[in-house]
Amino acid sequence: MRLLYTGTAVTLGLVYVLLPFMILPLYSSFEKLDRRLIEAAADLGAGRLATFWHVIVPLTAPGIAAGSLLVFLPALGMFYVTDVLGGGRQLLIGNFLKDQFLDARDWPFGAAASLSVIALLFLFLWAYGFTRRQLAPGEDFDG
Repeated sequence: MRLLYTGTAVTLGLVYVLLPFMILPLYSSFEKLDRRLIEAAADLGAGRLATFWHVIVPLTAPGIAAGSLLVFLPALGMFYVTDVLGGGRQLLIGNFLKDQFLDARDWPFGAAASLSVIALLFLFLWAYGFTRRQLAPGEDFDG
């Protein structure tokens, strides 16, 4: 079985490196989850799937958004994972940006692509702030 220099190796390497960044915010959100709300959903006749989608997911949305941010940002710069595990044949955003600046020497296109990625990051940050405000509109979450 051949694993090195394949897309599967790159995926496994990224999951291995970035999984803790997703698990820790999710664990924190699940730890703060009020169990009485899950019991209330069950008492009102909601099944497991309905309880998950209508109670657990909305209450853990800030943890999901925070984990997504904590995974997305480092994944942008991990071009070395694809170089080492994928043999440079797998293309991720970090590899694409590095190639535009260093190999193709197309600095205007590389800068435009970088600004697009930064805009996407700001969209994620806005979504995180939005989910935090939706759960507690009167509270201030500065730290």
